[in-house]
Amino acid sequence: MSEANIYAEIQQKSVDELVREYLPLVKKIGLHLVGRMPAHIELDDLMQVGIIGLMQAGSSYDPSRGANFSTFAGIRIKGAMLDEVRRNNWATRSVQKGLKDVSEAIARAEARLGRGATDQEIAAEMGLGITEYHDLSAELAYSRLSSLDDVEEAGDGDDANPLNMFEQGQTREHVLAAITALPEKEKLMLSLYYGEELNLKEIGEILGVSESRVSQIHGQALARLRAKMRQDDS
Repeated sequence: MSEANIYAEIQQKSVDELVREYLPLVKKIGLHLVGRMPAHIELDDLMQVGIIGLMQAGSSYDPSRGANFSTFAGIRIKGAMLDEVRRNNWATRSVQKGLKDVSEAIARAEARLGRGATDQEIAAEMGLGITEYHDLSAELAYSRLSSLDDVEEAGDGDDANPLNMFEQGQTREHVLAAITALPEKEKLMLSLYYGEELNLKEIGEILGVSESRVSQIHGQALARLRAKMRQDDS
């Protein structure tokens, strides 16, 4: 079928036809994202905005750009869902400050101890109880999720992915070296999440811990990684 015919076919579909045909794609993308987000984020919410992205794709698709409609629609659907994440400000300033505070506490504790600091030692450094510290650690992980899939799509991004989360001028090798120096459980968690793209439940099954504990490990790993990068630059 020619490009002109493909374009005409998409344009002629009614909204109902378009949604019926591509709803499985919207759901697939929504399930992929919701499995990597906090538990309070609902699949239905993501699907609603994903359908809006699908309709926008139907009205703006141009086959001359080389992408088939499913690929083009998938990008627009995922983009609409991630825009909703950002609009709801799930990555708050207070959580960003928390990442900075935890990474600085890790740096101080490890400089004093001469080794990797445990959860309890980091909590003590911050003057927090272990439960309060674990709650904060879990929040740190979620502060980075909203732009993670931008990195997957575009190959770059802000500070969602550990390979992109630090200032310009730092090399990929520099970050990989810092990841290698992390405690084994944190290193494995990052590998499973960012490398294998497993969700929290799947990672928990591999590590033998709960999903909430996976979130805590994730957040602490990001904070420790930040601390190591700062130490290497000093």
